[in-house]
Amino acid sequence: MHALTEAGRSYSSAARELGLDRRTVRKYARARTWHEVMRRPPRRPSTLDPYLDYLQQRWDEGEHSAKILHQELLAKGYLGHYQRVKMAVAPLRRGLPLDEPRERPPSPRETARWIITAPERRGPLPAQRLHRLLEHCPELRHTHDLVRQFAGMLDARNAAPLPDWLDQLASSGLAPLASIATALREDQQAVTQGVTSPYNSGVNEGRITDVKLQKRIMAGRAGVPLLRHRVVLIAHLRRRYAAPATAAPR
Repeated sequence: MHALTEAGRSYSSAARELGLDRRTVRKYARARTWHEVMRRPPRRPSTLDPYLDYLQQRWDEGEHSAKILHQELLAKGYLGHYQRVKMAVAPLRRGLPLDEPRERPPSPRETARWIITAPERRGPLPAQRLHRLLEHCPELRHTHDLVRQFAGMLDARNAAPLPDWLDQLASSGLAPLASIATALREDQQAVTQGVTSPYNSGVNEGRITDVKLQKRIMAGRAGVPLLRHRVVLIAHLRRRYAAPATAAPR
């Protein structure tokens, strides 16, 4: 963001290129350090707080066992659990201060979305976070590579690599992927047809989404005639604005 704005680009132009909201770009572009935009909720007081200096001192002296540190704190009057001590010294193992802000780990849903998104369509921040995640998890990296291989088959509509890809799933050593391979082999002919066919149910799924969206927007405030009118109007507008883009060149 700094590189774009310092080059003379406007916030709106940078937001369009990065796929972010203009206010987000403005906030990060105006920040001088990452601390200014770090959303860190205020830490609640902990029973371990009075002993943090002692933990830092013992760590500097060479005692890196959380169990031993917990036993020493118990002798000093600490009544908390061992797990809290273990979490407290975790930043020290990575060379960070005890109170260093830590990045929230991505949820499984976020990670799955990053993996199935084409690399050229990922934003800069998701791409960086996914790269760090794959570096720390070889199993997830292997899964990512297999997913991108299947995406390549779909893009090229080429099912020739499918048998070898199923063998890779079965021999990956990951039970969920092996079960997917077994399920796909049971109906491999249909899968091959789905990969190579230019037809799909995306249009129908889009229409169903339109109907559900309009129904939720109306929230029961009108009957079927109005719902039908709105759905037909949206379909008409979509055809109207999509026609110039799909018209054959002269």
